[in-house]
Amino acid sequence: MNERIHPIHWVYAIILILTVWVASVGLYSSDGGTPYIYTNQYGTAITLYGDGLYANDSSFKAPIFRASDATILFVVVPIFLFFLIRNIAKQDKLSRSLLTSSIAMLLYYSASLSFGVVFNELHLPYIALFAGTLFSLIWLLSQEKTDYSSIRLPYKSIHAFLIVSGVALIVAWLPDIITAMLKGTSLALIENYTTEITYVLDMGIIAPACFATVKLLRNRKPLGYEVLVILLFVCSMVGIMVCVQTAFQSAAGIVLPIGALITKMAIFVALAAFSISLLYRVLRRTTNSANSR
Repeated sequence: MNERIHPIHWVYAIILILTVWVASVGLYSSDGGTPYIYTNQYGTAITLYGDGLYANDSSFKAPIFRASDATILFVVVPIFLFFLIRNIAKQDKLSRSLLTSSIAMLLYYSASLSFGVVFNELHLPYIALFAGTLFSLIWLLSQEKTDYSSIRLPYKSIHAFLIVSGVALIVAWLPDIITAMLKGTSLALIENYTTEITYVLDMGIIAPACFATVKLLRNRKPLGYEVLVILLFVCSMVGIMVCVQTAFQSAAGIVLPIGALITKMAIFVALAAFSISLLYRVLRRTTNSANSR
């Protein structure tokens, strides 16, 4: 084990503590409250959750937030912790890649909380987690100097996956926006919110990142490989998260339309299955190449 722990590892530890705190409170907090009716800014009566941290969020969204907390707490946090310990002991390529990817996933999660939930007592921890993951990700990407140009990867499969993923994210969410614009109304499920942060993250950041990564990989740019691993990891985790969200909503008595299940859940689950397979192949080949040098 390294005799001296790098200062960035302390930042990771703080991020880990914040994540466990935020996710645990979101998942387990309850004050015995019950749902209640609220008239939103558009004059529509909606049902608010009424219980725990997400009491003032809608009964539709609160189970989604709690499912996200559960996925982060029981899937992402163990991965992050395992590879943090491994990176402290041995700063190898695999631990660096999955630490970076875990940070990126936590950035996605913290952005969703910071901008997506109704203000609550964890707003400052949300901001701290968002800032910590954002600047850690920037630092990690700026430090990567690995030359991947000689590594043989399944580029055709990777390019196809990235293009299909980028298009699928747009196809999954764009109809909701176009429909609202054509009708001259707000989003069908705007409820007590002002916008939908998932649309912004998926269509405004992840989809363009998929297309940009194709170009970077074709030019054999190191950044392309780093972003590729991040995208594969995030897509894998989001696919798992969507399944958990569907289960939580069903448990809360929310009946999802068949169309929504097909266009949204099925798309994300299929992409997750393919991304897990690609992630394994990419990490195996890049780590083997790095270890042989």
